[in-house]
Amino acid sequence: MNIGLTACELSEPVTQYMHRDFVQFQERWTVREALENLRQRQTIGRIIYFYVVDAEGRLCGVVPTRRLLLGAPDSQIRDIMITPVIAIPETATVLEACEFFTLHRLLAFPVIDSERRMIGLVDVELYTRELGEIDLKESNDDLFQLIGVHLTEAQQRSPLQAARRRFPWLLANISGGLLAAWITDLFEDVSTLSTVVPFIPVVLALAESVTIQSVSLTVQTLHSRRGSWRSLLSRMARESMTGLFLGLICGLTVGLVGWIWRSSPIAALSLLGGITGAVTFAAVIGLTMPWVLRLLRYDPQVAAGPIALATTDTVTLILYFSLARQLML
Repeated sequence: MNIGLTACELSEPVTQYMHRDFVQFQERWTVREALENLRQRQTIGRIIYFYVVDAEGRLCGVVPTRRLLLGAPDSQIRDIMITPVIAIPETATVLEACEFFTLHRLLAFPVIDSERRMIGLVDVELYTRELGEIDLKESNDDLFQLIGVHLTEAQQRSPLQAARRRFPWLLANISGGLLAAWITDLFEDVSTLSTVVPFIPVVLALAESVTIQSVSLTVQTLHSRRGSWRSLLSRMARESMTGLFLGLICGLTVGLVGWIWRSSPIAALSLLGGITGAVTFAAVIGLTMPWVLRLLRYDPQVAAGPIALATTDTVTLILYFSLARQLML
């Protein structure tokens, strides 16, 4: 079976690349019976693990070769098997199968149907040949980025565990929201002006959008290479220039609308300056948060977004209100 793949085949069903020569034992068998069954088989393929099924043929355990060889002859297979078994559903794609190898670091996984009956086996060759066939650096980066995008979902099989894992970082949003409310109250003299209030949502939305863009791009970059403090500084300089250009374009657009709508060049100027500064800082914050979290060994996919957004909102409101206060009061 040729399982050398190209990147475009990552979305194909894993069943097209699985082996069908696998070994199954009944859980009620003894080690002696299992070994005798093994000797009588004509073809056994490449044995890595021995899988155990119950009376209905459903996968219920796995026996590593070492446990089988060292087990007492009269002990039952159910007593030496390992549970639960990590299995790949038959509906999975090749990409999702690669995620299993990345997450669990096993040498093989059983492929099961909807009734948990084993229909095949994929071993680590699927993963290693996948990486070997995509030998260009850009393609390797794409593969790791694709896997990384789905890793968080694969890790969050339990809704309760997912919520428990993600909620602590959402405290950053709660804190950021309360801080934003306090800042708005602190700048009450300008935050209630008719030329300022209507534009608060668009100023925040632009800054938050740029933050999320930078976070997403940075997380993808960190999937394919190791970050360092030195490389962070050079990337911050580049991202700040990108943010500056984006801020100028967005600030000019919104400022022009504000000038026409409110007939106030001062409002337009405050929008131009506020948006330009906010978007520039937002780009840098969106880059820095996941990078620093990765260097500190936290998961940037879950943590970077809430922290970056809360920080961006705070900086944006302070910049916008401060400039408006200087120009309008």
